[in-house]
Amino acid sequence: MRVRRGRWTATAAAQARVVARMRERGYSLEDLKEAGREGRLAFGFTEELFAEGEGEVTIEAIAAETGLEVELIERILVMMGTPVGHQRNLTAADAVAIRLCAQVLAAGLPLVAFLQLVRVYVQSLRRIAEAEIRLFHLYVHEPLIRDGVPELQMAEAMGDLAAEIMPLAAPLTEYLHNRYLRFYIEQDVVGHMETGVEQSTAEMELGHVGVTLCFIDLTGFTRFTEEEGDIEALDVVENFVETVEATLPREATIVKTIGDEVMVVSPDAAALTEWAVAFLGRFDHRPQPRVGIHSGDAVYRDGDYFGSQVNLAHRIANRALAGEVLVTDVVAATLGARPGLRLEPIGEVSLRGFPVPTELFAVRAAEG
Repeated sequence: MRVRRGRWTATAAAQARVVARMRERGYSLEDLKEAGREGRLAFGFTEELFAEGEGEVTIEAIAAETGLEVELIERILVMMGTPVGHQRNLTAADAVAIRLCAQVLAAGLPLVAFLQLVRVYVQSLRRIAEAEIRLFHLYVHEPLIRDGVPELQMAEAMGDLAAEIMPLAAPLTEYLHNRYLRFYIEQDVVGHMETGVEQSTAEMELGHVGVTLCFIDLTGFTRFTEEEGDIEALDVVENFVETVEATLPREATIVKTIGDEVMVVSPDAAALTEWAVAFLGRFDHRPQPRVGIHSGDAVYRDGDYFGSQVNLAHRIANRALAGEVLVTDVVAATLGARPGLRLEPIGEVSLRGFPVPTELFAVRAAEG
């Protein structure tokens, strides 16, 4: 229903605003009519869910209020995905965000750490938001389109569902955030204890962290995809990554996944190596995983790890054969107390990008 008691319904009015914006983008009325009939424009409910507060404030005014430099505010806004330059006014929501940033900096967090933290927040939440919308589209919007639900009825149905589930996102996110904060505080304490034994914190360059680095990927995955098809390959990757997540030692962390490759870090080289050997035993068919592990100092930035030691661990994984765990001598030295493992020296190996050969060991489960 477009009109109720002589007035447009909220959903109909919102749909009209969506159409107006599409017209501004250059879409013809015929294109929009067809899209409307098919239900592809049934997103008017977002007008109400994401309505911004009234009022604007200039960047200069918020800078004077918070004490932050104009250039820093512009930098933060760009990191958050808000274009600056042509528009000098901030929305009420933008202004609140900048005030929160100013409070964090005033509390004493160094600027270099704060900017990295903002970047991690943005990257993570952008990925979350994209997943929310894509999954909503695939499993809610598309079925309604296939069922031929009228446009406004579709918009109202999606709006009702979104209005119910969106308020649940913030408390769930807060719960997960607090849970992982507790976990990583504990890991930081453990890391300091172990660093105190092996290396003074004062000896380590600022921004560097001592860590065990592990790369795992599937050998021959490109060929497997060509032979078996994208869907079968996707199922294999999902099972592979889910198995990594489900079996990792508690202290280990997945840094990122790129296709069929997973990067893991841990403060415990021996436990991570023991896990890797057991993990590979779960895969007796192609494409089989392979693993490279190395311990060293890495640069920690924006939630990721960088530097020559990271590159070395990656090269070692590329050198491993299917079903094989390769480690450096640094890692091998930690495995003496692991009777369930046996080391097989394979000698010094030349790795691309490293002028000095690297001594490597294959690690396998001990017989019996």
